[in-house]
Amino acid sequence: MPDHGRQHAPAREAQRIPEAPPVAGPTLTARRRTGFLVTLVLGGLTAVPPLSMDMYLPALPEVTGALHTSAATAQLTLTACLTGMALGQLAVGPMSDKWGRRRPLLVGLLVYIVATAVCALAPTAPLLIGFRLVQGLAGAAGIVIARAVVRDLYDGVEMARFFSTLMLISGVAPIVAPLIGGQVLRITDWRGIFVVLTAVGIALTALVWKGLPETLAPERRHSGGTAEALRTMRGLLADRVFTGYMIAGGFAFAALFAYISASPFVVQEIYGASPQTFSLLFGINSVGLIAVGQINGKLLVGRVSLDKALAVGLCVIALASAALLLMATGVFGDVGLVPIAAGLFVLMSAMGLAMPNTNALALMRTPHAAGSASALLGTSSFLVGAIASPLVGIAGEDTAVPMAVVQLACALAAVACFLGLCRPWQRGTEPTREAEH
Repeated sequence: MPDHGRQHAPAREAQRIPEAPPVAGPTLTARRRTGFLVTLVLGGLTAVPPLSMDMYLPALPEVTGALHTSAATAQLTLTACLTGMALGQLAVGPMSDKWGRRRPLLVGLLVYIVATAVCALAPTAPLLIGFRLVQGLAGAAGIVIARAVVRDLYDGVEMARFFSTLMLISGVAPIVAPLIGGQVLRITDWRGIFVVLTAVGIALTALVWKGLPETLAPERRHSGGTAEALRTMRGLLADRVFTGYMIAGGFAFAALFAYISASPFVVQEIYGASPQTFSLLFGINSVGLIAVGQINGKLLVGRVSLDKALAVGLCVIALASAALLLMATGVFGDVGLVPIAAGLFVLMSAMGLAMPNTNALALMRTPHAAGSASALLGTSSFLVGAIASPLVGIAGEDTAVPMAVVQLACALAAVACFLGLCRPWQRGTEPTREAEH
């Protein structure tokens, strides 16, 4: 499968990343026959982060009281999980290029189950933070390998459309997770949420065991060790355009995670909403993300270049962040919950353009090292998100200004990386068209 995305890159960059051999994998008929089940499994794997994060969000205020800790420390339980998911991908990605997709995935899921069960029993905040880190490290397997499997099976416009379809399935998790979390809190405490997550991990492991075949043929696997994995990643990072999409996507995700981390306190503590109302608003925002993702996959891909769709998404995120900052600082007076919720809805919806297109545009350039490329994409996003998480609580629980400042800074950084590194206007033929030939 030729790497069309690099046809117009400088020769020096192309030499650093060797051309990929033809993709060996399922035939088109086999893909269609197994498509629904594989899509369901991949959707479940990409749902691991929102399930691990969002189901727990309504309980954050309760955790601060139950473990006698501060809001900033409670938010560190999110940061620890996010950091683990970032670092774990760096290890799992190259492992999946070497040993195939199934083995690292199943091992990661088993560790995730054990770590989540221990979180349910954690008696102190430091212990909870520690095992949330382990939970994130193990959960990274599902994230990175799901993207690598998509790259094994699809290319070009087809890959972009599949990412949007995957967003529809995995997007159900952010809607359902806080709703489930809010209902669990009606009958038990925050520990019950981790019990539910343990059961979800067990079910997903069984589904992967039965429903996900190996997608990386033995002849396409890398036989080298750590040194070769580092060389591969260094070669990927030497590609300016790949790096641009990676960093732009990372900052966009950080703006999203600033919302995820701060919104329980902003909505519940500042504006007085109940955990159930917060869960409902969170679900509505997730519906917006899914809807725009489907518009991207069904209507825009193939008609509008991926770069143009991505540019629109990043600009809308920046504008929504600026509006939230103006409202939070009182420029428009005491606006109340509804305008703030509307601004967050617009920001979340625009992620439906930013997230699938940054992944597709970056992975189009790396068919020979999908696992390593997927690891770099995920690690950059989760690390920047982990840094953004504690910043939103730096001024305490009584103001939404830090959340809005972090969101706007990340959005502007994403736009700057897209314009400064990706430079789609300099690459001649659009990647979406190249991929179709």
